[in-house]
Amino acid sequence: MPDSSYLIDEIRDMLLDCGLFNSLSPSEVLSVASYFNISQFKPDAIICNEGDAGSFMCIIHFGAVSVRKTNSSGEQVELAKLHKGRAFGEMAVLDGERRSASCIAVSDCTLLMLAKDSLDKMLQEAPKSAAKLIRAIAVAMSKRLRMVDGQLVEQQI
Repeated sequence: MPDSSYLIDEIRDMLLDCGLFNSLSPSEVLSVASYFNISQFKPDAIICNEGDAGSFMCIIHFGAVSVRKTNSSGEQVELAKLHKGRAFGEMAVLDGERRSASCIAVSDCTLLMLAKDSLDKMLQEAPKSAAKLIRAIAVAMSKRLRMVDGQLVEQQI
């Protein structure tokens, strides 16, 4: 088992590699790294189910994840396939609502996970870094929403 400083350095490197937190300085990334965990998932493993309580968010370091939602006929429809650097589950962690979709590993996956209680703890212990982290997540979510808005407009034509 690696010592905790080695693990924190590894998580810091993964966070820097994902590109999501480019607005944070290297020391801020190191500061938030201690609040994350690394998890591994095999293909077809369920990471979270639609309707579950949103107790964590993930950032993909390696592998691919399918985001699926149940339609009115009860069938699962794939909304997106996410790859390295993409975050998911952040809506439920930020707003406290239930999961809006299910996430299933498509391949072997290495995920950086941030639990809601760890985010709350970060807000208490390192509020400036936590605020920058939340802002980076909000910017990424905003970009995705703008992209989806554009896709919806194109479908109307």
